[in-house]
Amino acid sequence: PAWGPAAGRQRAFSTTRSACSKNRRLRQKRALSEKKLTRYFVDHRRVRVVGGQGGEGGQSFYSEPRKIFGGPDGGNGGDGGHVILKADLQTKSLSSVLSFYQGFHGERGGSKNCYGANGACVYVKVPVGTLVKEDGVTVADLTQHGEEYVAAYGGAGGKGNRFFLSNEKRAPTLCTPGEPGQERVLRLELRTTAHAGLVGFPNAGKSSLLRALSNAKPAVAAYPFTTLNPHVGVVRYEDYEQVAVADIPGLIRGAHQNRGLGIAFLRHIERCCFLLYVVDLSVSQPWIQLQDLKYELEQYKEGLSARPCVVIGNKIDLAESRINLPLLKEKIDDRVIALSALTGDNLEELLLHLKELYDTYVKTEQSQGQSPVKW
Repeated sequence: PAWGPAAGRQRAFSTTRSACSKNRRLRQKRALSEKKLTRYFVDHRRVRVVGGQGGEGGQSFYSEPRKIFGGPDGGNGGDGGHVILKADLQTKSLSSVLSFYQGFHGERGGSKNCYGANGACVYVKVPVGTLVKEDGVTVADLTQHGEEYVAAYGGAGGKGNRFFLSNEKRAPTLCTPGEPGQERVLRLELRTTAHAGLVGFPNAGKSSLLRALSNAKPAVAAYPFTTLNPHVGVVRYEDYEQVAVADIPGLIRGAHQNRGLGIAFLRHIERCCFLLYVVDLSVSQPWIQLQDLKYELEQYKEGLSARPCVVIGNKIDLAESRINLPLLKEKIDDRVIALSALTGDNLEELLLHLKELYDTYVKTEQSQGQSPVKW
């Protein structure tokens, strides 16, 4: 069709079109798949740390007109910088931690009794819940945001010739070099810090339940070992309290002997204050699953299965589950909450009981004079 006086010309670009406004929107970050996320999630790392070397002491003599023999005035060298590990809530994995860190060196001492500048410290951000080990011995446990640990101390600066001035030696030429920094080889282990831990066999519905409770988006599929690393979701309540729930990868029989994903993820359960056992009600004899799960936890660490817990009977929307539910309640003494993570049936009961477990944990920590973990 004719465009009037503008016929034959190319239509001008319009910034009011919906297609253009759509392109100007901020693009949301793509959700990584479980396979790609595994590359970024690292829960153990070997790190070599070396403190900065101290600066050399200065050697000089003061001299000016009418004061030729002013004496020694070489200043001391600066101290080397430390390597410091700092717990940070924004860091979720050890993937950003390098295998080698070294502090900055101190500067050399100058003339006129000027001291050399100290070397700057190197701060390494690690996730909250990082365990620091040396030769198999735990040397630090970073469980609070902002907590620091000096992994390697910097060397002391050398002494200038002014330091060696005495009545016997009025013109010392001696100055000492700076000391080397401390060198250590450390092993960092990440143990997820969460209030509640979802424990269950593969395909029990832990990831689906975490999706229903929080905004976390773990991968969900119909094959075992879909979850290859822990996910932490936050459940928010009306009183502004936040409960962190960790989705631990599925355990199998013999996990304490490092079968399946084994000990690599059993250690993440140690930090959980209370446990949520997720049982598939659609299988025959679901109480056997619960017994096997508690056995694996107890074999890994004594007393781990005795923590406050609740049994979640998942997949209640299936016909087999309604038959097995009363049988499960007869076989075990723990409280059983039947729900469906897929349809959302009876999620309210779990949310209310989760808040009760959290409030009990907070009161227990405060009564013992300790500060509870807050998210």
